[in-house]
Amino acid sequence: MFAGKTTALLRRIKSEATNGRNIAMIKSNKDTRYAIDSVVTHDGTKYPCWALPDLLSFKQNLGEAAYGKVDVIGIDEAQFFDDLYEFCCKAADLDGKIVIVAGLDGDYLRRNFGPVLDIVPLADTVTKLTARCELCGKKAHFTFRKTNDTKTELIGGADMYMPVCRQHYVNNGHMVKKPVA
Repeated sequence: MFAGKTTALLRRIKSEATNGRNIAMIKSNKDTRYAIDSVVTHDGTKYPCWALPDLLSFKQNLGEAAYGKVDVIGIDEAQFFDDLYEFCCKAADLDGKIVIVAGLDGDYLRRNFGPVLDIVPLADTVTKLTARCELCGKKAHFTFRKTNDTKTELIGGADMYMPVCRQHYVNNGHMVKKPVA
């Protein structure tokens, strides 16, 4: 978290739009932190979007003719879409869309988070972003959850999470201990 995933996604989407491509943006309807009908960065930059419970309904919701005119599909908070793999295959391989995806690859326990890692083999390129550790300024590859809630899906911002380096992740007790065989 806080690595600039949504900012990078919007930068790429705006670049595609500047090059004359028609854009559609999608986010999970679970993410209502800043706006219901917009993708919003932590610093407040907004871009209109479709907020959906799943991706495969997008074509039907948009309409066949309108979908046919879309060149690029941006997906924010991709970890919340169980149908991400199937949608990306269909949109890119069958429909010829450029699909740009932003999402978390791991949760606060450093476990796979949703299907984001499943689409890596489909991707033309993969960019892994990192934040800065809030405690020391080193690269932060991990997320520390500030609450005692143990649900995997707990949507929040700086009030609930902070980016941390490996040292501060391990020292703060989030390290998952694997059972000894």
